[in-house]
Amino acid sequence: MRITIAAIGRMKQGPERELISRYLDRAKGTGKPLALTHFDVLEFPESRAGSADARKADEAATLVGALPEGIVVALDEHGRSTTSQAFATQIGRWRDDGRPAASFIIGGADGLDRNLVARADLVLSFSPLTWPHQLVRIMLAEQLYRVTTILSGHPYHRE
Repeated sequence: MRITIAAIGRMKQGPERELISRYLDRAKGTGKPLALTHFDVLEFPESRAGSADARKADEAATLVGALPEGIVVALDEHGRSTTSQAFATQIGRWRDDGRPAASFIIGGADGLDRNLVARADLVLSFSPLTWPHQLVRIMLAEQLYRVTTILSGHPYHRE
């Protein structure tokens, strides 16, 4: 199952980008024997539309047009929280069900379009707090690596 992070906004070179790369490289290595592959990051520029609703609609169209066929997970502060173990179990279930891909979408400064969030297979929140998209990407990359370690029985995850 191909894993994609699709995000609005481009990260600059620096420690944040390096940290994401480190976690996703680890996930690729640990995930390969588990049939979890690619761990790609797609970045798209923020819309320049005049209103927040128009920007979110433009960005949603860009995201939808780029996603591979499969599961869509929207990261949104109003989503549901989960444990790392339950997150790993869900991704393992999707993989075992033969889903070709799971895409995790992160909105820009205005958030995600409500219609896109409503169409998502899962709406996930890391916290009711608002986080910068750079930190959300880092946290997501780490959790995806953690998923691979949980599913492989690696001792990285400690409950």
